[in-house]
Amino acid sequence: MENVNITINGIALKVPADYTVLMAAREAGIDIPTLCFLKDINEAAACRVCVVEADINGVPMRNLPASCVLKVAEGMNVRTNTERVRKAVKMNVELILANHNRECLTCKRNQTCELQKLCDELGLQKERFDGEKRPAHIDEFSPSIVRDSSKCILCGRCVSTCRKVLGIGVLDFTNRGFRTEVAPAFEYSMRDVECIYCGQCVQACPVAALREKDHIQQVWDAIDDPEKIVVVQTAPAVRVGLGEEFGLPVGTPVTGRMVTALKRLGFDKVFDTNFSADVTIMEEGTEFLGRVKNGGKLPMITSCSPGWIRYCEMNYPEFIPNLSSCKSPQQMFGALVKSYYAKKMNISNKNIVCVSIMPCTAKKSECERPEMEVDGVRDVDYVLTTRELASMIKQARLRFDMLPEGECDSIMGEGTGAAVIFGATGGVMEAALRTVADILWEKDLEEIEYTELRGLEGVKYAEVNLPIAGELTTVKVAVAHGTANAAKVLDAVKAGELDVHFIEVMACPGGCVHGGGQPYVSAKKRMRLNPRINRANGLYDEDMRLPQRKSHKNSEVAALYKEYLGEPNGHLAHELLHTHYEPKDSYKIK
Repeated sequence: MENVNITINGIALKVPADYTVLMAAREAGIDIPTLCFLKDINEAAACRVCVVEADINGVPMRNLPASCVLKVAEGMNVRTNTERVRKAVKMNVELILANHNRECLTCKRNQTCELQKLCDELGLQKERFDGEKRPAHIDEFSPSIVRDSSKCILCGRCVSTCRKVLGIGVLDFTNRGFRTEVAPAFEYSMRDVECIYCGQCVQACPVAALREKDHIQQVWDAIDDPEKIVVVQTAPAVRVGLGEEFGLPVGTPVTGRMVTALKRLGFDKVFDTNFSADVTIMEEGTEFLGRVKNGGKLPMITSCSPGWIRYCEMNYPEFIPNLSSCKSPQQMFGALVKSYYAKKMNISNKNIVCVSIMPCTAKKSECERPEMEVDGVRDVDYVLTTRELASMIKQARLRFDMLPEGECDSIMGEGTGAAVIFGATGGVMEAALRTVADILWEKDLEEIEYTELRGLEGVKYAEVNLPIAGELTTVKVAVAHGTANAAKVLDAVKAGELDVHFIEVMACPGGCVHGGGQPYVSAKKRMRLNPRINRANGLYDEDMRLPQRKSHKNSEVAALYKEYLGEPNGHLAHELLHTHYEPKDSYKIK
């Protein structure tokens, strides 16, 4: 790539010719404020807070261009901190505030709001303009996401994320002029359109126009009820996200402190979703081998991601028979805690309240699906996001940084490295191959890291030679993250252009580590680091540290099958741990 010579604030720079001024400035350590900008996703220059003064070889550019879309050019001279720029940026932010719902102290995004932070950085100390406020249209019908139009600043980040990253597009700009808002078409609720509840729009939103549905009070009520036994499970990705809420570097594993915090919050038992992730591998791996050996429906597709399941049901119903019948680890855990654990402890499952701590907003909708119950008993009662758990810890006044390392309770608290990496894209497939390969080769293989399945490439492929039914067979697998990438894979399969045996799909880009319920990382911070990489690396580090790294090596899982389930894919396992899916319609008639 050809380089060009530019100057920013008197600093001479040589940068690639395809850079924008914003990119060049950030690399040089010069901070230009932004609100609507999301690199490679939303570069629309809508908010106008990144404006600069610029000239090319002494010829001034007209007006104040937006640096997020202004391409560098040879001889360009940029100034980011002139009086004219400062006044323009301040004015643009004040105009955004003029009709914004400014109930900051009680706002869900207080102290994590990018608009609030920008106001602080600009030194705004009074409200110069007080215009008519944006109407408050609050859509809280979805089981996972709440939309509040009074907080929206029309930046478009959620619109672009849903359209470009997920390939769905349920949100867009509606109406005109002052009545413009971001919403589904025809005044539909997010409950009634093709929303998959992944929460990537929540992650993209710089304010609180989109947020998860809060279940904190219901969980406090359950903990305070002396008649209830409240058990909690924690997903793999939570342990590398939670620490960020307390000032730790992105991706820092905090498993031990998280366990101690949960016990001090009052949960009766603290278990680990890693346990049921290992169970998932036993069930899903067995199911896959059964399909290969017996001529079952291939390619088999994973069913761990509820956002992906909903996407498939609405957009690719012809692939429903390809989905694994396994419930997700979250739901398997709930079913087992209310059957296996209840029986072991000699307690009624009707007195057990199962709470999940998940990185995912779609898990809230998953636990409410009608099929996620056994004999009328719901698998999971409440789901809290990583952010909600952090809020509970803060409400309880726990000093997270001073908490000692704790350990999960026994029977359903053991997990392997294979389960930990479920939280990263490619992790489910890698975990499955670790166990399937051992079973088929009938030995404890030492080479267990399938690195070709790791990383943030949208679609990844791998081939593994395995002895199946007495013959050496090349098993072809694919991994996709982000439903837009999943659509590419399924379209290729439909067109006969792709021949694979097993496909892993995660709805969220990067997998669960970047789920809609994970801590917010501002657009500015994302220019310096990629939270998906840091958090995934944290999980792979955890995998390396654990004594067992294969699901079938989990001693508590072995005991589960020996004492209760019998064998993977057996009658009782199917009754508790497997389910079915059906086509779904969207845009329901009102």
